[in-house]
Formats: sequence, C-alpha cells, structure tokens
Amino acid sequence: MKKIAVIGADSSVGREVLAFLANDGYKKENVIAMDVAVPLGTQAAFGEEDDIDVINLEGFDFSGVDVAVFAAEEEVSKRYVHKALDKKVKVIDCSNIFFGRDDVPMILSGLNDDLLNKKDVNLVMIPSAVVAQILLPLREVDKEYKIKRLIVSTYNSTSIYGTEAMDELFAQTRKIFMNESLVDNQKVFEKQVAFNVIPQVEDFIGDETQYEWKINAEVKKIVGHDIKVHANCAIVPAFVGSAAYVNVECEKDVDVADVEKLMKKVNGLIVFDKKTKGGYVTLSDVQGEQEVYISRLRQDVSVKSGFSFWTVADDLRFGVAGNIYNIIKKWA
Repeated sequence: MKKIAVIGADSSVGREVLAFLANDGYKKENVIAMDVAVPLGTQAAFGEEDDIDVINLEGFDFSGVDVAVFAAEEEVSKRYVHKALDKKVKVIDCSNIFFGRDDVPMILSGLNDDLLNKKDVNLVMIPSAVVAQILLPLREVDKEYKIKRLIVSTYNSTSIYGTEAMDELFAQTRKIFMNESLVDNQKVFEKQVAFNVIPQVEDFIGDETQYEWKINAEVKKIVGHDIKVHANCAIVPAFVGSAAYVNVECEKDVDVADVEKLMKKVNGLIVFDKKTKGGYVTLSDVQGEQEVYISRLRQDVSVKSGFSFWTVADDLRFGVAGNIYNIIKKWA
C-alpha cells in the first residue's frame, strides 16, 4: 500500500482526510500526519477508535512518501510543497498559491480527474467546496447544452473558516440564550454570526470578495471554456455544509426534464426534488454525507434558455476531503 502524508492534520480538512483513509482500511504505518511546530506527543483521530501520532513538518524528509496532501495554511504550502515535489512526491494542495500556473490543474473528481493520468502532472489543486457541488451536477448538461452563464448565490456554513469560526457560532448562540452580552465576542466575523446572515465570505477585493472572485475563476479553470459567472456569497448560522441557488443559462434551448435525466447520470449526485412541503434537501440533512443533493430544479423563464436548482452538500466530506480522497485513490 502506498504511503500518504497529510499536512495540516489538525485542520477540519486534514481530520476528514484521515477519517477517509482509516475507514478505507489504510494502516497507520502507511499514513503520516503532520503539522507545523506541533508539540511532542500530539495525536489526531484515525477512525472512530484509534489515534495517530502527529509529527513536526519542519525538517521532514519526504523520501518514501507517494502522495502528500497539504491541508494547512498558504504559508505552509509556499515553504514545503517544493520539498515534497523534489522527492518525486505527488502533491494535492488545498491553497490557491498555484492558481496562476497553467501547468497545475484544478481537479474535481468525477469531472476532469482524467488529467491525473498525465505523466507530467505531479501537483494538483482542488476547487472550493461550493464550486465542486455546482459543477458536478452540470457535467452532462454542459456537454449537451453548453453553459454560457451562471448566477450563483451561496449560503456557506461557519466551517468554511474552520474550528474557531464554528466555536464562535456556538459561543454566541449560548450567550444569546443565557442573555449575556456579545461584546468582544466577534473574533472571526465582522458581525454577529448567531441568528444572522453575513453577506461577506473572505476579504473584499474591490466590489466583490475573494471568495466570489474564486468561484468565478475556479469555474472557468475547471470547465475549460468561457462561462460568465456572477457570484453572491453569504455566511449563515450553521456549523457544517454549503448550499447554493444556481441559475444556468445555456446556448441551446434547454428542457428541464432532460436536465434532470442528465444530472441523474452523474455518480455521487442525488436528485431529490418533490414538489411538496419538505420535498427538498437542506443543510442539516446532509451532514456526514458524501453526496451532492439537488432540489428545486425548475425552468428559469427570465431568460430564453435557462433553468435553476438548489444544491446542498457537506462541504468537508464531499467538497474538500471527499475530493482529495478520490484523487488519492487515483494516484495511490
């Protein structure tokens, strides 16, 4: 069995990747969990009943490692990815530092993972979770109708910012119920996140945020042809998951019944769309799930050839860690 290194073992993504490896039967001796400046004796969960030692990344020799997953901060990738590549290790990077390089593909498993078979591809990056759950349902639709425009409205949980953000939501919710003050309780978010919706994900760059810009750029990089994209992104008071309403405009006249058939051809996608009360899937329904769920599929009568749909997924298990794990299986 190939040897896998997970850098950022204490991050939300790193923990999920370790869980995938453990559940698939990987032995601890074939998995290396790492972090930066980690105290001696630190451990991370490896499956439901076992732990794995977390070693210090500084000075680590990547010789003998087959695949390295970088799920830590961008600075870590900047410093250490090249050290892994120098040892002929295949690298999956979760940051955006290689986005401008045409020789580094962005891989969405089930859509363009055939690129992993190319001999010269040893470094790949992965898209944002919400981009993965938007594009996977559209794989066959784009082939049939050719998409020319997307309007995306995302509803992201606090997990997009990691454990500290999730803890802030929990703490604020508790304080509100206990009638305590929220003064000095906003560390991750600029506004109260409990019982609120915040129309900002990541920092502003001009009129849009970095996250809105990334959705636009990542869609175009993965799809490979020009698509106009307008994204509006917000944080909702949920712990895990990401959701989006997506309006799709195509070059050819589109039939929604056919779109549903095309979506159902895609592995890892579940269309649950009943035109009754509760006949749709929400964030709380998908926590711990590995699939993308589609609901509210309907014609968009505001344009000549359009439709819209609602998509939800567990952003950690499907959107990021699940994608990483599928890439590992292709490579290892």
